[in-house]
Amino acid sequence: MMERKYTHDITAEDEGEKVSVAGWAHEIRDLGGLSFVILRDREGEIQVIFKEDEDEELFEKAQEIGKEDVIHVTGTVKENDQAPDNREIVPESLEIIGEAESPLPMDVSKEIKSDLSTRLDNRFIDLRKPRLHAIFSLRSHMIESMEEWFDKNNYINIQTPTIAKMGAEGGAELFPVIYYGEEAFLSQSPQLYKQMLMAAGFDKVYETGTAFRAEEFATSRHVSEISMFDVELAFIEDQHDVMDVLEESLIYTLENVEKRAADDLDILGVDLEIPEENFPRIKFEEAREILEEEFDHVPDDEHDLDTKGEKLLGEYFEEQGHPAFFVIGYPQEKFYYMEAREGDEYQSRRFDLIYKGLELASGGQREHDLDRLMAAVDDEGIEPKDISFYLESFKFGMPPHGGYGLGIDRLLKQIAELDNVKEGILFPRTPDRLTP
Repeated sequence: MMERKYTHDITAEDEGEKVSVAGWAHEIRDLGGLSFVILRDREGEIQVIFKEDEDEELFEKAQEIGKEDVIHVTGTVKENDQAPDNREIVPESLEIIGEAESPLPMDVSKEIKSDLSTRLDNRFIDLRKPRLHAIFSLRSHMIESMEEWFDKNNYINIQTPTIAKMGAEGGAELFPVIYYGEEAFLSQSPQLYKQMLMAAGFDKVYETGTAFRAEEFATSRHVSEISMFDVELAFIEDQHDVMDVLEESLIYTLENVEKRAADDLDILGVDLEIPEENFPRIKFEEAREILEEEFDHVPDDEHDLDTKGEKLLGEYFEEQGHPAFFVIGYPQEKFYYMEAREGDEYQSRRFDLIYKGLELASGGQREHDLDRLMAAVDDEGIEPKDISFYLESFKFGMPPHGGYGLGIDRLLKQIAELDNVKEGILFPRTPDRLTP
């Protein structure tokens, strides 16, 4: 490994210490016999000062540095109130490791607005920006914190197939693939496999994985390849047990992100709001009443909320100090959700979590009785033989269970206050983007 130290780890208190750093020439300023180079690495920036009257040979070599060249510098730390973070490096040696072509596809050192499509076309350059590094550092801390809560609470980390015989959701949102001459599909969700593991006695599981949705869309919240955090737990009383897990783990995640990713949040200009009270849990009918009475908005689908409705409800609850809330008691939608009598009618034990105006997670209590499950499969028009591997697991003792899937990309979008979910994905996949 090349000897080097991250710029973030070098402070003014290190004055007189010899260090080596390596990274990109972020900015270059030539003032005659004086040259300043801002070197950028993954963790930050540091100024390197070249003086012609002190080392003419080294100064001449520094004149060869081009913007975004990769350089390796060894020198002595010097305190300087005029330099970034009050320190700089007086160099003893300089190596230009990799030269960058000119002109650059886009400027990394300045906050010049480029449209997202151009940025994604040149993602390798776009990702060099300190703001982008902060987004993906934040993402890393976010996932680490979430997984930590489940590890501490005795959940088993699982990995389910990404190629399946059929989708958990069905419909036209499937990506077909040829699997040794047989039709298969990229996974929409680990839903069926999570439930099978409840029959296997795994009890409590989580998975950080990928799901695929072949939807035609042009929105700021959708992509075709989705990062998901999935959870399933057994021996529950009802969907509220599942919501308790989601609520507690999300608060834990936000609290840890605030601590671990403080520098990233600062770069992004985000003042992270941590929910101080339990998330409100409102009935589906109540949600629609709020929309109609407070905003004169009625979603077209009488069995669901729409994007505008979720955003308006988010504003309504944020004004009351609740950035997150649950909607429960939806009409039955998917065959695997349990139905229960609520007053004069049956309602699904499904729920949605809306966070800062965006649906973040969906889940609920699953049906564990085989007879009722078979009736729901028949009602939905699913051919039982297509999911026989799943139905078999209900024949030999299935405990009451439930779970949810949470969109990692959407959570990052809301925490980092991004305009588009694609900004928080390294190489997003959409209907019109398969490269880079």
